Amino acid sequence: MQRVLLILGILLISLNLRPALASVGPLVESIRGATGLSNAALGLLTTLPLLAFGIVSALTPLATRRLGTEGALAAALSLVAVGTLARAAPSTAPLFGGTVLFGVGIALGNVLLPSLVKRDFPEHSGVMTSLYSSGIGAGAAIGAGTTVPLAGALGWRGALGAWAVPAVAALLVWLPQLRAGAPARASYDIGASLRALARSSLAWQVALFMGLQSLTFYIALAWLPGFLQARGFDPAAAGGLLALSQVMGVAGSAVVPTWAARRADQRRTICLLALVEGTALAGLAWPGAPLASLWVSVLGFVLGGTFGLALLLLVLRAADAETATELSGMAQSVGYLVAAAGPAVFGLLHDLTGGWAAPLALLAFALVAKTAVGLRAGRPGQIRPGR
Repeated sequence: MQRVLLILGILLISLNLRPALASVGPLVESIRGATGLSNAALGLLTTLPLLAFGIVSALTPLATRRLGTEGALAAALSLVAVGTLARAAPSTAPLFGGTVLFGVGIALGNVLLPSLVKRDFPEHSGVMTSLYSSGIGAGAAIGAGTTVPLAGALGWRGALGAWAVPAVAALLVWLPQLRAGAPARASYDIGASLRALARSSLAWQVALFMGLQSLTFYIALAWLPGFLQARGFDPAAAGGLLALSQVMGVAGSAVVPTWAARRADQRRTICLLALVEGTALAGLAWPGAPLASLWVSVLGFVLGGTFGLALLLLVLRAADAETATELSGMAQSVGYLVAAAGPAVFGLLHDLTGGWAAPLALLAFALVAKTAVGLRAGRPGQIRPGR
């Protein structure tokens, strides 16, 4: 029963790592109309969590040193619940303050799940990574898809605050793990360990793979609808295709890690994913974007699969759970800081050139670079304490 509760807890945590973030986009116009916030201020509601991911991820080992992995995950769920609920308060200050709080909580959860899989499921890392990475994607899809109906019933503030309920439910399921978990290590020299990690070329290869896949994903999330509209699709159809890509991303993150974990060397998997991604991008870039539904589905699947593979590498390339925490923190810090710049650079290239050739060239460059570092990160090998 303890094992079942642990797996259920991991799934519920993963499902709570994106709804608070994904629920903002569908309500932007409602928030603007009620608060009078500028576009720049509204943009902060998405940017602040990404910045929190980038900054807090690298500091997560400090939390595990004090609280242990189980305690830090309980703190993460608490921050998600409190921060999400704060956004329902009738003023703008809690809207932004709550956004920062849940951003910190999500960052902790992002980093710690690979560490937990490494420690408790070393022989089933592929299956467990598939479980929680697809849970993350499903949470995002649920958040984006149900927030507008919730707003119709509860108002936009109530719809934002409602996502505290599943976070509290996950926390209640997780509480028994606090008694069963390993104690924190007060004597752990985190500074020396992180400095040693920064000297590992393998660690940087894994981190850059995470960063480049995040870059492509967030560019697609931000710009795919606009790109499709420029190809002649109406806004509703473009939005529907974006939703299709997200659903296929859940499938990709469910399938690829389990498949890739069956072998010690992931380079063939990385090459295959790169080939499929390049084909999908070429199909979408073709004038008129024929077979757009097919190419969007393929792109969504491969981006979800690459995300799941990046998470799997955090588990496979770390020799133990503590190293997995540090590597996950480093890789996700790099990943989200790189990802935060991606949509802006893509948009800037579009503004400067007035077309899509230069922005698409950015995606092509990212694909080549991601494949190059992936061929190094995918080789058999592990990062060990002391490196």
